[in-house]
Amino acid sequence: MSIYQDLLNRKTKICVVGLGYVGLPIALEFGKYFDVIGFDIKEDRVALMKAGEDPSKELDRSAFEKKSIQFTSNPDEIINASFYVVAVPTDIDESRVPNLKPILGASKSVGNILKKGDYVVFESTVYPGCTEEDCLPILERLSGLKLGKDFKLGYSPERIVPGDKTRTLTKITKIVSGSDAEALEEIAKIYDHILEEGIHKASSIKVAEAAKVIENTQRDLNISLMNELSMIFDRLNIDTKEVLEAAGTKWNFLKFYPGLVGGHCISVDPYYLLHKSKQLGIDPQVIAAGRRINDGMPSFIAKKAAQMLIENGKNPGNCKALIMGVTFKEDVADIRNSKVIDLYKELTSYSIHVHITDEHASPNEVAHEYGVSMVDSISSDYDLVIVAVGHDKYKHMNISNYKSITNENPIIIDLKGIYDKETWEKAMTYWRL
Repeated sequence: MSIYQDLLNRKTKICVVGLGYVGLPIALEFGKYFDVIGFDIKEDRVALMKAGEDPSKELDRSAFEKKSIQFTSNPDEIINASFYVVAVPTDIDESRVPNLKPILGASKSVGNILKKGDYVVFESTVYPGCTEEDCLPILERLSGLKLGKDFKLGYSPERIVPGDKTRTLTKITKIVSGSDAEALEEIAKIYDHILEEGIHKASSIKVAEAAKVIENTQRDLNISLMNELSMIFDRLNIDTKEVLEAAGTKWNFLKFYPGLVGGHCISVDPYYLLHKSKQLGIDPQVIAAGRRINDGMPSFIAKKAAQMLIENGKNPGNCKALIMGVTFKEDVADIRNSKVIDLYKELTSYSIHVHITDEHASPNEVAHEYGVSMVDSISSDYDLVIVAVGHDKYKHMNISNYKSITNENPIIIDLKGIYDKETWEKAMTYWRL
């Protein structure tokens, strides 16, 4: 009997390790058809999920209904499963080196209870080789079992995009891979059971790992080109958005736009590929250049803001600024790797007094993660307002709204290009990337 059939017949369970933006949707979707154990080391998050609440604020309560799932933070309770899905976060440290602690810790938790016949599938974004070279040895050492003989291994990279209500988990083609032909077929059948768009079978685990890490590296490079162009066009005194709209009339022109590049994927994944490349003695030029450009955007924007204040006859040290938006993208609560915080720090280096507001973000999380306090209420005397995130609410604000919160002769910096330049320039000093 295959593990797929055992799961269908409720003879065993799936355990999802890590219940964040990726793990929770997977656990709940599996829970429609199989018995599931959802495991997370954070007890406060588990308590919320037991009450039918998504700590990430992506799913409503209905997503928890009619699911065969138990949530736990007790590692002893996951032994009753046979198919383990590891979906813990993989980020970078302050030196921009891959932080493998969460995925290695999850490997230890699973390795301690791994049994003959079990499957372990990793979903976390890693560099090619990490699953087999870093995680597998832990599984074998702690379990005393051998891959192929006693258990199977797989990799199926996550592709969930926070805030995207159209391309949800079941509507995305899923890449799957396995340690051998049997593992690939069983893993494919299990995932295919919950998907509408089906699966793509990668020839190896390394191919699947590489496919995931280059998806966001490609986006990072495309955006970095737009950011570099925006710096060039600013010196030429031409509007980047107008240039891109004109160029975009050509059928094969790719439509990317400049901006802050944060979040848990695009600003992180390239560093995993850079890390592995350097281990191999390769020094990637293009990928590294793209990262330098995108990481340097907060400094460029802050310098531009200070120059504009001076041009308006204001001393930056006596000025007050408001940053609208701190999440890494519009209409989500996710603040991971928010480059808005870097912008905040760059602005304060010019002695500008800066406030941050964002109704989507948790003030407690912002304070805990970045040591920055968000304002409880917006003032009426800002010299500078930076619209950093394109939240839907901000798109509907008008010139009168901004005049009510600013001093005389204010500056509006529109990083997402959500307002009409011609209209706004008639009312105040306006600039966009």
